[in-house]
Amino acid sequence: MSSPPLPNTGSPTSSSEVKCACRVVGLTKEYVLKSETVRALRGVSFDVPQGDYVAIMGPSGSGKSTLLNLLGCLDRPTHGNFFLGDDDVAKMSDDDLSEIRATRLGMVFQSYNLIQQLTVVENIEVPLTYQRFGSSGSRRQRCRELAALVGLGDRLGHRPMQLSGGQQQRVAIARSLVNDPYFILADEATGNLDSVTTEEILQLFERLNDQGRTIIMVTHEDDVAQHAKRVIRLRDGLVQSDEINTDRIICKGKKPSELAEMVSDGE
Repeated sequence: MSSPPLPNTGSPTSSSEVKCACRVVGLTKEYVLKSETVRALRGVSFDVPQGDYVAIMGPSGSGKSTLLNLLGCLDRPTHGNFFLGDDDVAKMSDDDLSEIRATRLGMVFQSYNLIQQLTVVENIEVPLTYQRFGSSGSRRQRCRELAALVGLGDRLGHRPMQLSGGQQQRVAIARSLVNDPYFILADEATGNLDSVTTEEILQLFERLNDQGRTIIMVTHEDDVAQHAKRVIRLRDGLVQSDEINTDRIICKGKKPSELAEMVSDGE
């Protein structure tokens, strides 16, 4: 049986105007190492409209990791602007950036970053606990619903060590949704998964995007990037290309057995 549709919990957009989930303008980032200045980003600009699904790629030294840190509000640019909605976060203080990370961004990491002592539902709830969001009962109910939406409704009391890698990543994705973020930022989210589980996670991202969620995915794998609507390639700290993905792979509604067949056939 195919997975049930996810509710449209994405940010609303006007029928006549698509708003930006985020926008970067002339971002530069410089690091001083001993007596040398390293220019990791040299003036990066692009928009990510609400509802877009973007893959960011680039070889080692392209500035990909630096851009990831800026998009995740883990660092500030040397120059330029970074807008989340209408707010420029580029010059915000560390405390303000921490607040932005907690309330406006959803992060999905390659290594899942789950707390081993907590259950599935407790891990999903962690961001809301820091925000002191609502009552404990309302928080827990929201987390149960998100666990069900990512296919873990029967694993609420399990701890990470009792879950497969794919299930742990589903917990991480549910956790990324709990604060209703401007966008989901996925950092090599399938890097620790086998090929079939990778396709299952990409199918989940696809369903989320179909329901209005904005996804920015950083990856070095071309076959993963093929699932995105758009691919931005970096080289030497600059945007080398920003193109619509005309060869996009759609795995909508595929069962695990069908996904395995896709992988084995090289689709």
